[in-house]
Amino acid sequence: MSNSIIKILALDKVATVLSMIRQNGGVFGSLYKLYRQEELKDGKLVGEDSFGNKYYENPRYFYSRNRWVEYSDKFNMNYDASQVPAEWYGWLHYKTDLLPHQDPGRPKYKWMAEHTENLSGTTGQYVPYSTTRPKVEAWMPKPKTSV
Repeated sequence: MSNSIIKILALDKVATVLSMIRQNGGVFGSLYKLYRQEELKDGKLVGEDSFGNKYYENPRYFYSRNRWVEYSDKFNMNYDASQVPAEWYGWLHYKTDLLPHQDPGRPKYKWMAEHTENLSGTTGQYVPYSTTRPKVEAWMPKPKTSV
């Protein structure tokens, strides 16, 4: 078949979809990924961080949509952007084209803290303890008395 017939019949698109399904673990793996991430992409795995997040790139997609992260399964459906470490954040948002393991200028000192996700809104959030009395006190209604 010539290329023009393949393009007219959209067989190249069918081949791309089949390739995406194959790369994402077959039909069931693709359905699971669609359920969890609401999109199905194919790309080259460029790295993985210490939390198990996987980073992909595919230059066939539009700029700013051609780099993405697939969060680790240990997060289940409770994943958010604060689970991406700073070095990978820079690569995802085009601050650098160098992957974290390829960047020789990246500082790494022993006093630098490891990345932690933002726990606001969860039971692990930081709540300061105060010994001062609040300036405004909550109103407590008087209990009803029976007549």
